[in-house]
Amino acid sequence: MSETTIETRDHIGIIRLNRPDKLNALNTTLMTQVIEALEQFDRDNNIRCMLLAGDQRAFAAGADINEMADATMIEMHHRNMFGRWDRIKKIRKPIVAAVSGYALGGGCELMMCCDIVVASETARFGQPEVNLAIIPGAGGTQRLTRAIGKARAMDLILTGRMITADEALAMGLVSRVVPAEQWFDAALQLCQELCEKAPMALQAGKDAVNSAFETTLTEGIEVEKKLFYMLFATDDQTEGMRAFVEKRKPVFVGR
Repeated sequence: MSETTIETRDHIGIIRLNRPDKLNALNTTLMTQVIEALEQFDRDNNIRCMLLAGDQRAFAAGADINEMADATMIEMHHRNMFGRWDRIKKIRKPIVAAVSGYALGGGCELMMCCDIVVASETARFGQPEVNLAIIPGAGGTQRLTRAIGKARAMDLILTGRMITADEALAMGLVSRVVPAEQWFDAALQLCQELCEKAPMALQAGKDAVNSAFETTLTEGIEVEKKLFYMLFATDDQTEGMRAFVEKRKPVFVGR
């Protein structure tokens, strides 16, 4: 049985983690399927946005410990199990995460690879690896620190405690918190809103924001200016500004 379910709705590519008996624990097979689906949607000109979700009980409760429990240091080094995660950074289109229930360990790290996070009020977040005598290994120490600051990241990573959706929102870890019954539909509606925007502008905006995390302010502003000017070579920029002047809704075609 596939460990993900994949579908499209209009211009949205939807990927759902599908290991409900394991609370969607992330094993090699599941992550390979997720990354390959993201890359396929990224190449598909009909897709403008992607939605990544688990189920009501869990986005993903962590990595599959059974794959690591008996491994040696040399084996883990050769497996390079997190190397494939770097491919997520190269996805150009927006990725929205719909999170209900647990997003812990690798699940929290996968969520942080997404661009916008819509969380159920029932969601719980954390990096509990310290309880297994390890640390986050898929970017958790780095992305969490950039998202919520050193003091809070130290608290969560060194204690392994979980936080609520409201705490995560206040810290800046998630984008929105919605009622439990709306967690998936609200994320899907957000994707539909994104699909109405100019695709190249979405991608440029994503690139520019991400550059703020990996460059100096001066370098980031240069990236922003180049992307801003580049968009004036697109048909969608012409349509967007003409529609504004003509007081009508723009129709974007993705070029």
